[in-house]
Amino acid sequence: MKNKISCLLFILLPVFAFSAVLKVGKNGQYKTIRQAIAAAKNGDTIFVQKGHYREGTIDIEKSLTLIGIDRPVIDGNLDGEIITFKADRITLKGFKLINSGRDEIKSVAAVHIYTSADSVIDNNIFENNHFGIYVQRGLRCMISNNKITSNRGTSEESIGDGIHLLGSREIWVKNNYISGHKDGIYLEKNAKCFVYRNLSRHNLRYGLHFMFSNDSVYTGNVFDNNEAGVAVMYAMNVSMYHNKFINNWGDSVFGLLLKEISFSKIKGNTFTNNTTAIFADGATKIDFYNNQFENNGWAIKINSNCMENKVIRNNFINNTFDVSTNGSTVMNDFRFNYWDKYEGYDLNKDKIGDVPFHPLSLYSVLVEQNPSVMLLFRSFMVDMLDRTEKIIPSLTPESFVDDQPLMKPLRFKNNL
Repeated sequence: MKNKISCLLFILLPVFAFSAVLKVGKNGQYKTIRQAIAAAKNGDTIFVQKGHYREGTIDIEKSLTLIGIDRPVIDGNLDGEIITFKADRITLKGFKLINSGRDEIKSVAAVHIYTSADSVIDNNIFENNHFGIYVQRGLRCMISNNKITSNRGTSEESIGDGIHLLGSREIWVKNNYISGHKDGIYLEKNAKCFVYRNLSRHNLRYGLHFMFSNDSVYTGNVFDNNEAGVAVMYAMNVSMYHNKFINNWGDSVFGLLLKEISFSKIKGNTFTNNTTAIFADGATKIDFYNNQFENNGWAIKINSNCMENKVIRNNFINNTFDVSTNGSTVMNDFRFNYWDKYEGYDLNKDKIGDVPFHPLSLYSVLVEQNPSVMLLFRSFMVDMLDRTEKIIPSLTPESFVDDQPLMKPLRFKNNL
């Protein structure tokens, strides 16, 4: 063992021994970042003093650490990419990157990672760029503590994503603030990524968007006031824990869209003030546990092509409709949920209602079939229809039922 450690130190010693520090700025060795990068060797650190740098696209093809002192600005002049990573183990920290170019075909970003491993983008400010950060074939990279905003997008087609991951593995996206982009965070054909404690708001499409990205986790994030909250599509084994989906209002807008996904978990999330909190289409084997649905138009819309899902121990409070579906087939399990519309009783005091609760109201079925029926919302006639349906079920599936509804709402621990 000692021989192995000695051998490793012998190999690494020259790297540490010859790492250098280069300084860029008015009083530095180099006046431009490009000059410093050209002079640097793998493992060197470049300190960039405060200033406004306009150097065109800066390609980094060595393993370097770039650190901004007093937040230097790198200005892309609305022409091309600002910085590209084309080597492993690159760190970029403490900069302000503004005004990337735009190309309708190329994905032009302020920072574009091309085939890089173990690189870090931390504590930077991105303003007025097309894409903020684009990771292409990245491995074990970290994107953390960045503020990524833009006001140049007037439509989904005119702006890129805040953080875009493509064909990458084991990417951490942590503690970032993203606003004003097409999607706040977009994952396409990735695996084993971790999205943690980001705030994504006021984006033109989704706060977070998964496409063909498996075995990933997003937890502790806030998706506020986006065109739609989150879309998870064509994916498997996605864990969604302790997120907040709030204020996603509009025609056909949802907090969370599940499209053709399977073997995933949705646990400990809060859904508040969304037109539709969750819309599930082709979702199978999903576990919905310990979620709070409050003040939504629809809490869950679950199409009849969804199978073997478990909706257990959730709170449904003050939603216009708790559940809606588009067919009569019921292949999902509802149990031990709290429904504030439940009017049953608990004679044996076991905290579970003695009569089942049917969360699918006749009115919600009629609205699903004919949206214009919403004009009758809260009318006496609708109330009479729902009460009649409870006594003599005719249109709502009898098997769409929670046989063990809770008498009191569940208390969940605070989110992350």
